[in-house]
Amino acid sequence: MSALPFAWRCIRSFRIVIITLGVAMATAHPAAGQRFLSDYDSTLFMKDTLVKVVSRFENLHLSGYIQPQYQVSSVEGAPGYEGGNFSEHSNSRFLLRRARIKVDYQLPARGKPLPLALFTFQFDVTERGSIARDMFAKFYLPANQSWSLTAGLFARPFGYEVNLSSAFRESPERARASQVLMPGERDLGAMISFDPVVRMAGAPALKLDAGLFNGPGVTGTTDFDSYKDLAGRITLKTYELGSAWTVGGGLSALYGGWRQDTRYVHRWVRGSGNFDVDSSERNIGARAPRHYYGADVQLALRHGWGKTELRAEYWTGKQPGSAGNISNPGTQPDGPTYVRDFNAGIFYLLQNIVNEKWELGLKYDWFDPNRYSGGTAIGAPGRNLTVADIRFDQWSGGLTWYCNRNIKVLAWYVRVVNERTQLPGFATDRSDDVFTLRTQFRF
Repeated sequence: MSALPFAWRCIRSFRIVIITLGVAMATAHPAAGQRFLSDYDSTLFMKDTLVKVVSRFENLHLSGYIQPQYQVSSVEGAPGYEGGNFSEHSNSRFLLRRARIKVDYQLPARGKPLPLALFTFQFDVTERGSIARDMFAKFYLPANQSWSLTAGLFARPFGYEVNLSSAFRESPERARASQVLMPGERDLGAMISFDPVVRMAGAPALKLDAGLFNGPGVTGTTDFDSYKDLAGRITLKTYELGSAWTVGGGLSALYGGWRQDTRYVHRWVRGSGNFDVDSSERNIGARAPRHYYGADVQLALRHGWGKTELRAEYWTGKQPGSAGNISNPGTQPDGPTYVRDFNAGIFYLLQNIVNEKWELGLKYDWFDPNRYSGGTAIGAPGRNLTVADIRFDQWSGGLTWYCNRNIKVLAWYVRVVNERTQLPGFATDRSDDVFTLRTQFRF
């Protein structure tokens, strides 16, 4: 099915549904929430952005959101990263993408802007099952609350989009690279943070996070080796440049890996067009290198219509995997290790239309798992290149209606483009575009 007729059908569907939902949404009450997965600063507590369960338990707070949605793909059984693969004989579906409930308990500190400790539990319950998303304790140094320690299951301090909450993210899903390299976003570990409570007037607001994590993430069943991942991020919080412009950004790094179960390690040799095989016995039990480096920037302009924002994010590094899979494993890999050099990019253009209730979003992201090879070399005899080496580019965009702070309606279309190879099914661009119509309710 060609992309243009498919896109036009999706737009007509959105127009009909959004008019139908309009009356019901007009009377909802405002709500607020946590924009970033690991961002707990003094503003969160001073503004009382979490809803009290009952006044008797004034330090216990409840929040959550639900995302029912309808999707149409360009072909039955379409694979992808827009909520998972479609069933073999289906090109449309209703689903609850996320249904989150979050409970926070604050241990108050008299005369302090932040609590002594914060205990958080968040669960996701949908028709596909239930899973714990967050389960951690955060302790603030009593004398100087600029320092804190977090331990448990929580978001890794890497990247901007990875840490942007799904309740606030403008696109329905994170970029392909985020889902492949950081599945589930969270992991078990401990993290030290430095986020000054008192800052000099007009000075940039910097935050530092550094943590040690198991590695498999929330999608893994257990920590299958003794190696740990060290992840860190330096964040420039939103900084005003005059009366209209703001800027933010960050630098991230992750240094880790997992245990190799065999002696065979295939490393791509730049310029050779193939992998070099190392079969030394010392490779058994050694660490397969997982090294990520990232940089991001966010630039916004306030104006009469609302806001115009540009975001850019770039990742590069080394990713181990198998011959046919580059995703991070949840269990011990039992085959030869393939180490590839990757890069990825994520770009947003966000523009309010007429007022802040309407927002046009344009997004482009790519993920190249083997940055030094590709195209028709993939699938060529003797090259040992597979689907795990294919680059994907995603062009997407949509329109969001923010009815109020409780409810928003989002229509989003994703055009997925794979590079042409000699592999069956990838000699041309395969049909795997997806249209999503989502309503989000948040409290």
